[in-house]
Amino acid sequence: MAGEWQHTTLGKFVSLQRGHDLTESERKPGAVPVMGSAGQNGFHDAALAKGPGIVIGRSGASFGQVHYCLVDYWPHNTALYVTNFHGNDPQFAYYFLKNINFTRYNSGSAQPSLNRNFIYPIEMNVPQIDEQRAIAHILGTLDDKIELNRRMNETLEAIARAIFKSWFVDFDPVRAKASGEPPDSICCRLGLTPDLLALFPDRLVDSELGEIPEGWEVQTVGEVIDRLSIGKKYEQKTVKAAGKVPVLDQGKSGIIGYHDDEPGVAASIDSPVAVFANHTCYMRLIYFPFSAIQNVLPFVGKGVDTIWAFHAAFGKQSFIEYKGHWPDFLIHKIVVPGMKLANGFSRVVHSLLKMAWEKESESNTLGTLRDTLLPKLLSGELRVPKTVGWADEGSPTPASPQN
Repeated sequence: MAGEWQHTTLGKFVSLQRGHDLTESERKPGAVPVMGSAGQNGFHDAALAKGPGIVIGRSGASFGQVHYCLVDYWPHNTALYVTNFHGNDPQFAYYFLKNINFTRYNSGSAQPSLNRNFIYPIEMNVPQIDEQRAIAHILGTLDDKIELNRRMNETLEAIARAIFKSWFVDFDPVRAKASGEPPDSICCRLGLTPDLLALFPDRLVDSELGEIPEGWEVQTVGEVIDRLSIGKKYEQKTVKAAGKVPVLDQGKSGIIGYHDDEPGVAASIDSPVAVFANHTCYMRLIYFPFSAIQNVLPFVGKGVDTIWAFHAAFGKQSFIEYKGHWPDFLIHKIVVPGMKLANGFSRVVHSLLKMAWEKESESNTLGTLRDTLLPKLLSGELRVPKTVGWADEGSPTPASPQN
């Protein structure tokens, strides 16, 4: 164990308290984050805890999860929250608590439950405040870059969806041509090249879905996509923490583990594959080879590029109940342009999506680096040079960790 670190217990490191009840009917419009077992779950008009703060999920599926909030917040009763840091750096405390496996301290039976009296005796060694801040600075900088990438990706994907809506839902190029707007003006305003603009008709006609561009067809989602086999189906208990092939689940979390078999689907950054979660209706484009659990259903475009087919089908099927939604998804009707125009859209937005995918890959690498450094820094196995992030060296304010 590194010298100059103090031996203590979790109960002396931080003080914890159960959060406070707040039903949906009691919530009032406001900007105060409500922090529960799974992190932020809405807003309220009043705060009961000062930021920066930490909550730990005390029950249910989010048992033991640790979340950080920079601002004043309402700690929900589904979590424990820190009421006193006892002079320790809050951001360092977040990473230290995040590194503890709280599943070993379940005080419940059928329903997992975290009791502060069960975890207060946990023994730990902590560095002096300057080294705490230096460690938090390193880990927080990695988390800040990951968060920046996430926000950039949201923007890039939103731009792609906005272009699709303008061209294929609102029919802006068709309406502009019909109104007599000069081609140069249309191209500049709507992000079109002259050759793409020429593929749009100049009038709308009636259809079962209302007015649509002349020459376009009303088809079902099932007519423009082909479902792919995922090969061997995996269960969460059978996947590993590391391996060469990622395994996808049905939620937004994406990858649940890895295996070393051949991938079930050979997606790539130049030939992405779309996936539809049969039970949750979550959809995303995948740009790397993968396998999946049951009810993650991959598909590609049929007669049109996959990127166009994904955007045309995106959001069509809403979650109704926990069931198989695929048959309902396939019968939704969409407006389909000519193949050249659909593929032209894919070429335009592919550069945006490729940038987002590269940022996502970078974030995965940074996340792996953070997770590798975390236990080494918090155990003292890896010490921070005194020139990196130490308060007495005039370092910047430590970066903010993300949930």
